[in-house]
Amino acid sequence: MLRVAWWRGRTTDAVARATAFHARLEIRFPVITRLVDRLVSVNIFDSATRIAAQCFLTAVPLLFVVGAYAPAAVRDQLSASVSAVFGLTGAAQHELEQAFRPPTDELRQATGLVGGLMVLLSATAVSRAMQRLCKRAWAIPRAGTRMAPWRWVAWIALWFGLLVLQGPIRDGFGVGAWLGIPITLVTQTALWWWTQHLLLGGLIRWAPLLPGAAITAVAVTGLSVTAHFYMPRALNRALAEYGSAGSVFVLLSWLIVVCVALAISVSVGAVLSQEPFLTRRLGTSVTAPDTAGRQ
Repeated sequence: MLRVAWWRGRTTDAVARATAFHARLEIRFPVITRLVDRLVSVNIFDSATRIAAQCFLTAVPLLFVVGAYAPAAVRDQLSASVSAVFGLTGAAQHELEQAFRPPTDELRQATGLVGGLMVLLSATAVSRAMQRLCKRAWAIPRAGTRMAPWRWVAWIALWFGLLVLQGPIRDGFGVGAWLGIPITLVTQTALWWWTQHLLLGGLIRWAPLLPGAAITAVAVTGLSVTAHFYMPRALNRALAEYGSAGSVFVLLSWLIVVCVALAISVSVGAVLSQEPFLTRRLGTSVTAPDTAGRQ
């Protein structure tokens, strides 16, 4: 009994010290404490893992549908863009080319309507997961915030179009990487600015969304540059040692890293936009939830 009482007392003291430390941090560094609280409420790793898994589950049927029905020019451009995103070489490049090889009648018959429905369902699942992340980052309550389904489809359509154009963008439209990286940064900023506004249903004005979009663009662009050094070696090694299963693990792990960066960046942007200094300049405000159901 004495030992139990002693441990109970130690636990109570530790909780009290932690609470007092948190209170002191709130007074001295309010931005940091609000950011930590927001990251905890967003549940960064859980949200990122869900989005990464949904992205991967969308990519697999999408490859079959694009390979079966897309025009040759679209298939070639998408293959080149995916290769440019990851800097693929060797065995990984060969596997990608096999995925986008000219379709056969058997492939078209096997894909059919079921494949198209799988892509659509998986794609809207990604959109919904990203929407939940944006709402949590901006601390928007779920009740009364119904969103029109067309927003999910529009987001996926723009993302697919941007993915097809990644090759020319990263190459600076033939000029070189020195121009491609700034173009990528500007493009990603515009994309994530629009993404937040679209998936939040206009609850947040455009200006307060800009810090999160800019931070996300920097994070994504930095990871895309890093991917050129890491992904080719990792994928080729995984294919040589474990086959296709190894490449699945590498791709999913990389997607989780990217999604964690996205979740942190959007949350940091939301917290900064709600700080007094930026609130006065950006006019940060949240529309009443009941107005979102009509959008």
